[in-house]
Amino acid sequence: MEGRVVSPGPYRATKLWNEVTKYFRAEMPRRKHRQHFKKYGNCFTAAEAISWLHELLRNNNNFGPEVTRQQTTQLLRKFLKNHVIEDVKGRWGSENLDDNHNLYRFPSASPVRIMPRRCPLSESTENAPKESESVFKLPHHSRRTPKKYNPQECQENIENVQSETVGEEKRKPAHRRQITQADIEEVWKNIILIHLQTILGIPSLEDILNPAQVVPQYIVYNMTNTSKRGVVLLRNQSEDLPHWVLSAMKCLANWPRCNDMGHPTYVGFERDVFKTVADYFISLPEPLLSFQYYELFVNILDLLQPHLERVAIEALQICCLLLPPPNRRKLQLLMRMISRMSENVDMPRLHDVMGNRSLMIQTFSRCVLCCAEEVDLDELLAIRLVSFLMDHHQEILEVPTYLHTAVQDHIETIKTIQVEKLGDELSTIFPTYSFCKRITSQEFDEQKIYTSQAAVAELLENIIKDKHLSLKDKKKKLKQFQKEYPQIYQDRFPTTESEAILFEDKPKIKQPMLSLRKPKFRTLRN
Repeated sequence: MEGRVVSPGPYRATKLWNEVTKYFRAEMPRRKHRQHFKKYGNCFTAAEAISWLHELLRNNNNFGPEVTRQQTTQLLRKFLKNHVIEDVKGRWGSENLDDNHNLYRFPSASPVRIMPRRCPLSESTENAPKESESVFKLPHHSRRTPKKYNPQECQENIENVQSETVGEEKRKPAHRRQITQADIEEVWKNIILIHLQTILGIPSLEDILNPAQVVPQYIVYNMTNTSKRGVVLLRNQSEDLPHWVLSAMKCLANWPRCNDMGHPTYVGFERDVFKTVADYFISLPEPLLSFQYYELFVNILDLLQPHLERVAIEALQICCLLLPPPNRRKLQLLMRMISRMSENVDMPRLHDVMGNRSLMIQTFSRCVLCCAEEVDLDELLAIRLVSFLMDHHQEILEVPTYLHTAVQDHIETIKTIQVEKLGDELSTIFPTYSFCKRITSQEFDEQKIYTSQAAVAELLENIIKDKHLSLKDKKKKLKQFQKEYPQIYQDRFPTTESEAILFEDKPKIKQPMLSLRKPKFRTLRN
């Protein structure tokens, strides 16, 4: 019987669970308390634990400031159920915990969970790499890590079956490669995965993404079938949002300018419309980011830090291209609606306690991201990601023009190459595999930093070479890039002259409008 492959979804959440519980156990303040005329030492109240843990989660990059006190209470209940904490009488196993002054303590047993066995996302585990091996190859979609170290550390796996035969056949006359639609789709898929791997700065995507699950037709459709605003246009209307949902979303997004739709205007009307939209998205059988990409998006949470904001945007931009077109369209329209609603000062409060922004995030977070299996930190992770998506949805969900350019250039290269052997066609489309020797964790960290910098430098080159950008927009993007990555920008443009050459600016000497000379004063002598 084949071993069961553990779903990759819980892996990241289990790791975060262990980190939070370890820190909570080590840093949570404890002191003496009195309860029912009896003293208990080295313990804390539920309210104290909730306040301390709430502050910890809000300041953690994996969760963020959108975490509510009620969600923190729910997490603490899970701690009690899983024996991370117990009451002062040693009872645990239930979720009977409220925001009050009941006393709790830490048990002597370790609360750390066993990490699930992490295998590559494939249907079979026969070829799963051993934990002691360092895998730097993505099957069928691999790209060598930019070389920085001794080239002897890497060995190219180049196999040529025909060279091993006794007699070599006469070479066939060269012919021009005929590009098919399947070739174009494979180029799109290959370049997308290469860019994603480079941006994330990881040696392999196998742990977070199964290449077999990537559908190139989805990528091509999401890139080419869009409106002027970049929203996906569906050919099959049955896959689109129902008309009544679209109408309700349009009403909320344009509030209060929706009187022309003929909607009634009674007190509480906007709350009813919002509930209609919320009920539809909550009833969907699968989150918009889909179950299969849960681990991929959760791993990007590590990038949601101020100094890695641009890298996170680029990574999410590519990941959202992998979604089925109906999912991407719904995500685009939902993010646009809740972003407008949260920023609309004319929108009435839709909840008696929560503000509109918090309500949007709390309501739709699990509609956007959740795991197929029950994960304790699932909701908090989704809140963090949806909050970032709201703030940057225009950039994340726009069509990246630099990918168009990269694909077109690669296809033109294939067309112009004279292919002498049919077996050589693959090497013109896909990169050569690389098998690298095992390296230390320090070397891996150095390579990761180098690869991330290389990805950012490549982004700068794409901005420079983008012919679709106007001169004004290109200068604006370059100025923004210079502000966020000054060192990489300075390496590319070490002098002002090198920057001026890009825009073909010639120094203009302004002629003085008036030639003013100082008057000569002469003394008048008698």
